[in-house]
Amino acid sequence: MNLTPYTSYFNETHEMVRDTTRRFVQQEILPHIGQWEEEGGFPRELYQKAGALGLLGIGHPERLGGTAENDVFMKLAVSEELMRSTSGGLVASLGSLDIGLPPVWRGASAEVQDRVAPAVLRGDKIMALAITEPGGGSDVANLRTRAVRDGDHYVVNGAKTFITSGVRADHYTVAVRTGGEGYAGVSLLLIDKGTPGFSVGRNLKKMGWWASDTAELFFEDCRVPVGNLIGPENAGFMLIMSNFQAERLALAVMAYMTAQMALDACLAYVKERVTFGKPLSKHQVIRHKLAEMATQIDVAREYAYRVGARMQAGKPAIQEVSMAKNFATEVADKVTYEAVQIFGGMGYMRESVVERLYRDNRILSIGGGTHEIMNEIIAKQMGL
Repeated sequence: MNLTPYTSYFNETHEMVRDTTRRFVQQEILPHIGQWEEEGGFPRELYQKAGALGLLGIGHPERLGGTAENDVFMKLAVSEELMRSTSGGLVASLGSLDIGLPPVWRGASAEVQDRVAPAVLRGDKIMALAITEPGGGSDVANLRTRAVRDGDHYVVNGAKTFITSGVRADHYTVAVRTGGEGYAGVSLLLIDKGTPGFSVGRNLKKMGWWASDTAELFFEDCRVPVGNLIGPENAGFMLIMSNFQAERLALAVMAYMTAQMALDACLAYVKERVTFGKPLSKHQVIRHKLAEMATQIDVAREYAYRVGARMQAGKPAIQEVSMAKNFATEVADKVTYEAVQIFGGMGYMRESVVERLYRDNRILSIGGGTHEIMNEIIAKQMGL
């Protein structure tokens, strides 16, 4: 399928960056991705290579080494091409700075910003966001990791889990409770690896996203300088919320591109695979499946673009981005399922790209707020 973007969304500069990203994926990732998936990770040097091309800096402030801070479609073009790696886990880890770093440049002191952000955007350091807790899931308002002020430090006790880039990260944006119950008692702290009392647990084994390291984090009387507070005390929830629209749009992109990669694999396979004396592509039931898959993907992509345009224009998009995420992940669920079905037994083999896409896809309707939470947000925006 021709994925040439609509000119009303992407300009010439976007296309130049898209081409750069596509070459990066073709040269630096695709020759190795099968091995990296089986090994459960990829070389740290890949961050530096992406940073040198300016790919990590897109969407971040120029004053800290970023570029195109407010250009939604520059970010979309890069995200689409990175997903051509066929590895959602690699894309998630390589892009963990996009959820971990924005609270820092939005709310941390100038000293912390200058110390952390430029190195992360160069790919010399890795950034992670640590919110989810054991037993807590998406319930941010009830997080239990507590930070108590003690002179010039906060003493942090608690645990986090399911943290993307959690094993290898150098800096963590950590949600803690500094006040009372509920949203109003949440703060964010920048905690560096190696801080006494902070330890990283095992690399968690997951259904998908094998190339992404995912960790448990533990804080036992961990002393964090007060200067590492991000934003005002007890105002961390608003900083967390400021991340969510961009993160959910990114997940929608991952979803429709996961579906697109599955469809592309099917389009090639059905022309080669012969059953009952003719290629699969000559069976009407298969052609109709592919037609429906293509239709759903195009609708998911186009709606995500419209939501991106709304965000680009500075308009509120809380309801729309939640809809985009839910619709795109539903499409990816259906398309990856059908892709494995079309491939038959080969679709169940780990050597098949649709097998990887199928298992990688499952997290997309969970991460960044579950499908059910998105529906609750949509309903509230509708006044229900």
